[in-house]
Amino acid sequence: MTTPEQKIEELGFTLPQPVAPVGSYVPTVRTGDLVYTSGQVPMLEGKLHQTGKLGVDLGVDEGKAQARICVLNALAALKGELGELSRVRRIVKLVVFVASAPEFTEQPQVANGASDLLAEVFGDQGRHARSAVGVASLPLDAPVEVELIAEVG
Repeated sequence: MTTPEQKIEELGFTLPQPVAPVGSYVPTVRTGDLVYTSGQVPMLEGKLHQTGKLGVDLGVDEGKAQARICVLNALAALKGELGELSRVRRIVKLVVFVASAPEFTEQPQVANGASDLLAEVFGDQGRHARSAVGVASLPLDAPVEVELIAEVG
């Protein structure tokens, strides 16, 4: 059976090391059989991959790519908590914040970058409830931020 880590590699992605917190928080909190991740921005190798707002500096496809980086960082945080992603029973909820121009209304399409990757990695257990929210700005001028809740065993 293919592990989630192997599936990520098969899809052409690399699971990064967990991103160190840049404030007074922890990457994950576990309560019972749920793990909550802190918000993850599109950090690659210690640097923000892209900055700016959707509808001004970036288009939907670029936003989707940034959302994928964010969700990979969230999965890295989960792996840091659990040791292996095969302990994830289900992705319960995904919240995607999209820094966007006031007239930009395609936040759900940007969020699909993260949602689709979770479904590819975990199959039906990766399908989740979701919120996609447009915001005026995000930390470090990130275009997208993702947090998730996972049921674990």
